[in-house]
Amino acid sequence: MSRYRRTHIAGAAYFFTVVTYRRQAILCDPDVQTTLRNAIETVRKKRPFTIDAWVLLPDHLHCIWTLPVGDADSAALQR
Repeated sequence: MSRYRRTHIAGAAYFFTVVTYRRQAILCDPDVQTTLRNAIETVRKKRPFTIDAWVLLPDHLHCIWTLPVGDADSAALQR
């Protein structure tokens, strides 16, 4: 298992990129977009965060998310 280094700064903003398995160009499919949107909203109900920027491309996405003031648990967004 990878051992990622993470900062633990309350209210920090994080930039990250997610790539589809084998770079499959599936992210522009309407059903996939709906599923992704629903998954994000499910997480935001449990762990609120702000989506500052979002770039969705056919095989990957880039995001900048900011944690709430006082929240330093960036790893929780991955659960």
